[in-house]
Amino acid sequence: MRPFYRNLAGLIGFFVLWEAVVRAGLVREVFLPPPSEVLTSLAELLGQESFLRDIIASLLAWAIAMCVAIGIAVPAGLLLGSIPGLRVATRAIVEFLRPIPSVALIPLVILVIGGGPEAKITLAVYASLWPILYNTIYAFDEIDPLLIDTARSCGTSRTRILRTVALPHAAPFIFTGIRMSGAIALILVVSTEFIAGAHRGIGNFILEASGGAGRMDLVLAGTVVAGLAGYLINEGLERVGRRLFRWNTAETEAT
Repeated sequence: MRPFYRNLAGLIGFFVLWEAVVRAGLVREVFLPPPSEVLTSLAELLGQESFLRDIIASLLAWAIAMCVAIGIAVPAGLLLGSIPGLRVATRAIVEFLRPIPSVALIPLVILVIGGGPEAKITLAVYASLWPILYNTIYAFDEIDPLLIDTARSCGTSRTRILRTVALPHAAPFIFTGIRMSGAIALILVVSTEFIAGAHRGIGNFILEASGGAGRMDLVLAGTVVAGLAGYLINEGLERVGRRLFRWNTAETEAT
């Protein structure tokens, strides 16, 4: 069975189990509506312009955050990976900043730059740049020294070695970091919208649906959309990675 059909079968099995648990009365419907009700609400929401604007706002913030994180982390990773002295000098501050949960920075970010879209983008950038940075640095450790020595013995400049030897070798590792950061950035965008109460976004929709009348079917419909967006982002990046770095996959399998 192809992976797509296996994933689809697993998803259908999950919904069937969810429906059975609710219909059997093991969980009250007011707290956990059955998937048939949630998916019906979701279909209605997808016909509403306001909900589509919320989805676009979250995905746009995600895309901007990823572009900024890649623009910062890749050059910084190349620099730290290629200059051991600089890497050692910055290790302490990197190890200090990296474990700080981005959600804990929400009050500080709102205080400094306000509660607009800039806040969720900033937090998503902060959280997502670390996997890209570390994968880029790690890639330099995995380069065969013989390749670097051979290039140097041929009189190749440091800049050209970085561009023609190190960067092609590091590219698959960097892309793996980008794929890991894709999910992290989406989580931060939706979480910030939910906690900080953004004007638009999936998180803000979930927050408003959970208040007042407490429409759990709408809350879960928004959650399903966030999960579906995360799945499609990861699946899309994985397919792009397989296509771009097919040579690396073949080399790994051969090894």
